[in-house]
Amino acid sequence: MNAAIQTRPPRIADVDALRGCALFGILVVNIGAFATPWFGLGLTDPAFHGGVDRATHFIVALLFETKFYLLFSFLFGYSFTLQMQAAARAEAPFVPRMLRRQAGLWLIGALHAVFLFHGDILTTYALLGIVLLALHRCGERQALSLALMLVAVCVAFWAGMAWLQSLQPAGDTADNAVAMAQKAASALAAYHATPAAVVHQHLRELSEIWIVLLLVQAPCALAMFLCGLAAGKREMLLHASDYLPLRHRLLWAGALAGLPGAVFYAWTSVYGDSQAWQVAGLAVGLASAPLLAGAYLALALALFERLRDGMLFSLLADTGRMALSNYLLQSAICAVLFLAYGARLMGSVSPLGALALAAIIFCAQLPLSRWWLRGHAYGPVEWLLRAMTIAAWPRWRRQRAAYL
Repeated sequence: MNAAIQTRPPRIADVDALRGCALFGILVVNIGAFATPWFGLGLTDPAFHGGVDRATHFIVALLFETKFYLLFSFLFGYSFTLQMQAAARAEAPFVPRMLRRQAGLWLIGALHAVFLFHGDILTTYALLGIVLLALHRCGERQALSLALMLVAVCVAFWAGMAWLQSLQPAGDTADNAVAMAQKAASALAAYHATPAAVVHQHLRELSEIWIVLLLVQAPCALAMFLCGLAAGKREMLLHASDYLPLRHRLLWAGALAGLPGAVFYAWTSVYGDSQAWQVAGLAVGLASAPLLAGAYLALALALFERLRDGMLFSLLADTGRMALSNYLLQSAICAVLFLAYGARLMGSVSPLGALALAAIIFCAQLPLSRWWLRGHAYGPVEWLLRAMTIAAWPRWRRQRAAYL
């Protein structure tokens, strides 16, 4: 048992440091939804349409959008195998344990969506986690084939939607732009009004956003779950140096296919003059994003090998160890800054300003996570989720050699 504990930290440290990196990328994207009511509507915020504003949008779309949640999804699938190992060590039935965990995750995500951020991903992860539970015995080839099929079907659907969009008369597009402008104005008024209005607006938007989750995020997230599951079964992040050829292929695939696809997606998102081109860009982006996310993974692992004994790696690992708490904390801070819970800054912060705020928030989370984990075994929300998972109260204070 002691030997097992000694071999666990390097693997967990790499996984957690990757989670830390993913948290920053997710924050960069999510803060845009807090900063402007025009986010996701396919139109530029009239208050911020200058060259610098659009260039910032382009960089965020190019490097961050649709990539980092895929990296996080891969790590979710990989961590699923760690949960399997933990259940085996505890000699506990795996399926009931995971069902409790997914139910707890869904409850936390639902509260997050209603009160803090309607773009919550946790409820989607909770539901897809049950699908993964049903598929967790499939072989590695089966998992990867199913992942490829999910992405292919999703891309084909949105490519078809782009073609259908191109057939719409110009008048319909103009009417849609007017409707989106009215929708943005209504959302801004609600988010500036009262906390109760914020909750009501979240509930209204949640009734509409499910289509995006179902047809964009869910298929690609499940695909990356399956890739992570296959990688976890081989313990690839525990023996990362044994997979250098694969990592090199991931880097080349990201550079030669992922990056050009991301450029097309970003260009059509920011500078595209029609919804048809924007939807076509989305289709290309969905096809190329997994490749770029894989390149990010390979690049991060190469950097970790150089930085493993340094402060940055340690801080990233600590931040990733309490990724759930930090994800919720990011939303709480943004809600206080941008919504009626606090400063009501929505609509008044430029894209570059929002990007700077994201960097400041994440940099503050690095030492905060280190401070918290000096005295506690888990992040506060991780502790609660673990209690739901094992149906018992886990230790609160940190103990020596305890790292899972």
